[in-house]
Amino acid sequence: MSDTADYLTSKETQDTPTYDASSPPPAYSYQGEQPPPYSAAPSTYSPPKAETTCTYEPIGGYESFRDICPEAPSDTTPLISSSSFDDKTVRRGFVRKVFCILTVQLLFTFSVVCVFTFCDVVKEAVQTNLPAYLSSFIIFIVVAIALSCCQSFSRRHPWNIMGLVVVTLSLSYMVGAIASFHNTVAVVITMGATLAITVAIIAFSAQTRYDFTVWYGVLLILVVDFLMFGIFCTFYYSYISEVAYGCLGALLYSLFLMIDCQLLMGTMSYRLDPEEYVNAALTLYLDVVLIFLYLLGRR
Repeated sequence: MSDTADYLTSKETQDTPTYDASSPPPAYSYQGEQPPPYSAAPSTYSPPKAETTCTYEPIGGYESFRDICPEAPSDTTPLISSSSFDDKTVRRGFVRKVFCILTVQLLFTFSVVCVFTFCDVVKEAVQTNLPAYLSSFIIFIVVAIALSCCQSFSRRHPWNIMGLVVVTLSLSYMVGAIASFHNTVAVVITMGATLAITVAIIAFSAQTRYDFTVWYGVLLILVVDFLMFGIFCTFYYSYISEVAYGCLGALLYSLFLMIDCQLLMGTMSYRLDPEEYVNAALTLYLDVVLIFLYLLGRR
């Protein structure tokens, strides 16, 4: 029995590790231990109220950084998104360009009218040169139809500008030739009346809230009726019918000018494309010139 006890005691003594004072202590490892708790933030620092957390959930397939963190900024995100402000900026530039072109056209046309009216030598030469008038009429019809119907021509720079210049030159000669047969005082009064009507209609179209663009088809029907009335006045001449014809024509194309201004400004149901600045300038130019011719009357 004593031998068994001595054997167990010696076995425990062998299993117990012995400490050697001469050997250095083993290095302490921090692996697997949690870091100490973070101390409270100082009173002078206020942490942000909200923080963006990005969570990653492993799924199959490729995953972009935008999928991992949707709120993170991207290089492809535009700095300023397109809004109505951009559309208004484009529309204002379009309106400004069209009215600048229209102003140059009207200044040139009425300058030609003044020369053909006040200069007696030019007046006599124009009145006796019928082939030049017919040539300008044919050139005007061909180029105006090409600008109105062919977008590849009306939107291609600088051919569209060249076509508009040709139309302005030819129509200016025609208007000057027609004005040379009238009294100088009548021409000056008609020019002043046309200027007043044009400015008033443009100002009214810019501030009104009533949509006239929906009546464009009705005006086209009135144009057909007006042409029939003109043919009737040609065969049955009278002073009253001539005055009525001129007043109704000026009124009709004043309505066209108002609708075309609203289409240009783009504030109503229908609007013009900013690429159509040549057609817009041509349309307004024809409206103003036709108002002048109908107020001047036929001779």
